[in-house]
Amino acid sequence: MSFFSKTLLSPLSVIYGTLMFIRNKLYDLKILKSKQFNLPIISVGNLTLGGTGKTPHTEYLIRLLQNKHNLTTLSRGYKRKTKGFYLAQNNTTVSEIGDEPLQYKVKFNKINVAVDEKRVHGVQQILKKIPKTNLIILDDAFQHRAISPGMNILITEYNNLYIDDYVIPSGRLREWKKGSERADIIIISKTHSNLTQLEKNKIYSKLKPKTYQKIYFSFIKYKPLTPFSKSAKDFKNKISKKSSILLLTGIAKPDRLFNSLKKEYSKINHIQFSDHHNYTNNDIELIIKKFKEIDGNNKFIISTEKDIMRLSLPQILNQLQDIPIFYIPIEICFHGNDKIEFDEQIIKYVSKNQ
Repeated sequence: MSFFSKTLLSPLSVIYGTLMFIRNKLYDLKILKSKQFNLPIISVGNLTLGGTGKTPHTEYLIRLLQNKHNLTTLSRGYKRKTKGFYLAQNNTTVSEIGDEPLQYKVKFNKINVAVDEKRVHGVQQILKKIPKTNLIILDDAFQHRAISPGMNILITEYNNLYIDDYVIPSGRLREWKKGSERADIIIISKTHSNLTQLEKNKIYSKLKPKTYQKIYFSFIKYKPLTPFSKSAKDFKNKISKKSSILLLTGIAKPDRLFNSLKKEYSKINHIQFSDHHNYTNNDIELIIKKFKEIDGNNKFIISTEKDIMRLSLPQILNQLQDIPIFYIPIEICFHGNDKIEFDEQIIKYVSKNQ
């Protein structure tokens, strides 16, 4: 956004930020009530409008905790077509719960996945319908003050720290930076893999964490390509650096993935949709058309795990089976001792509050 645009929109940001400040103050003064529950609840969220890596960090927590706890995730279910509380089943689709919750359901068969736009009601329904639940992870709930989690995790992107941003619409913050004080843990995400102590120290000096706050640093690891369509399973052995790629994304910030793939393949075309984009028949026609326009036979499509959830609807998938489509899973890694210390802090909180 240009300086002129930011200046023009700044009065609206002041108005919006003030309204959010008043709302938060009412919760802080207990005029508006925050509901507490008698079990460990971990909230994972951010101050910005997405793109910080919240979903893979939630998956990290699931992997850490799923084997020893009866875990349920609770999300809003963004862009789903259902309303109210919905508990995912084995045959649940993206239309019913949204792409990120479906991703949790598909990848982790030991946990329960629920959605509800009202988080307090969602937790109440979880405890009623799944009484064995003894741990809940709230997905993207940092601004949902009606519920009071026992552990608040705030994620901010290394190259787009909340401290350098401004409230929407002139920036991407959902509330003033002061809201970060509610976090027990701040994760600096999407760092490069060889982050130095000097770079960490600069982050500390900028964020100035409170004495009760712990900062951890993480980075994204791209895992091997995974076949999605029937055609991809037979095509896997043909992949080489000379292959032509059609990258298909509907995520907030695809640049990191695009730049990573540029190191692996010489020819990349990119179709970019908005975050959480629901694919239509017209979109599929466009994708097929763009794919056919790529020269040669050694060509295939790469997409993201979130996009695959939205492409997995039968009416869409059936049109794509003859095209080799792969997705690239991602995994969160922590720097140095951060993994040990982060794991210990989470496990200690959960064990203490069981």
